[in-house]
Amino acid sequence: MTDNLIFMDPFPRNEAMVYTPYCAAALADMGRVVAHWGSRAPDDLVEAHLAVMTILIGQTAMPKERLDRAPNLRAILNVKANWEDNIDYSECHARGIQVLSAAPAMAPAVAEFCLAQAITLLRELHLADPLFRAGREAYGVAGNGSAKCLYGAEVAMIGYGNLGRALAPLLRPFGVRLMVHDPWLSDGFLRSEGLEPVSLETALSGSDVLFLLAGVTSDNEGFLGRPLLETIRDDATVVLASRAGIVEFNDFLALAGAGAFRAAVDVYPEEPVPDDSQIRTTPNVLFSAHLAGGLHASYARIREMMLDDIGQILKGLPPLRMQKADPKLAAKMRSR
Repeated sequence: MTDNLIFMDPFPRNEAMVYTPYCAAALADMGRVVAHWGSRAPDDLVEAHLAVMTILIGQTAMPKERLDRAPNLRAILNVKANWEDNIDYSECHARGIQVLSAAPAMAPAVAEFCLAQAITLLRELHLADPLFRAGREAYGVAGNGSAKCLYGAEVAMIGYGNLGRALAPLLRPFGVRLMVHDPWLSDGFLRSEGLEPVSLETALSGSDVLFLLAGVTSDNEGFLGRPLLETIRDDATVVLASRAGIVEFNDFLALAGAGAFRAAVDVYPEEPVPDDSQIRTTPNVLFSAHLAGGLHASYARIREMMLDDIGQILKGLPPLRMQKADPKLAAKMRSR
């Protein structure tokens, strides 16, 4: 046991996700653990431990005033896999406090899900099943009248972060033209990744398959409104996989429902979606309930990355596994 205090406030994550017996034992070897479950830790519990806190695991609010009262804090590990606006990222950076996100742990499962959604839409598998059950199926080419193939398709990704980096290797074996629009990344970097940098207009109008992977920031919330959405290639396959906030959601569903393009949606402006929401009655859309990343394998990766990086930090070494916050960019994020 060391003098390090590891404070766990990981809501909405629960013990099964981030505090299995193995994980608990590993953390206990690194320091004294104080954990709160079922809600975000109450202020009095946080304040009682600020002075001796070494590692914070969770999404606890840490403005400058709290950081002033946490002289021993060395790292904040967000295991919800996004950046919240309740941390003073610039102050953490100035003090050498590592702020990390578990987002890379979720990316493989989400990327796999995106590929499955795209192929399902292209091959119209979601339509074939009910036809078969109703005895209205057609066999072979007769049943593939409007089906499409991913092989050799023109594919675009809007956003090339953790998810894009996980998805690109899954797409390459299909021999696709792989285009990316990401205003935060240079054309030279994208080319070094084997990608074709393109304008937003080209990504929307020039792709057979379009993956919407960007995070939501204070600069881009709702930037894909109807005028831009209407430029998407007719009958393209569109997968909304990152955050619903990057599109004008009602316009997106109206166009997809009218058959302007094929769409798969796994994220929503409000979750859970209300039972009486009109979203549920939208035709021609493949819906799922934010299922892409929430697998046991994803949480196992979170635990593994978390333990690795806490070990590094307590040794005075840089973290290697989780994503480091860029103060300017993290402060702009509006993901929920």
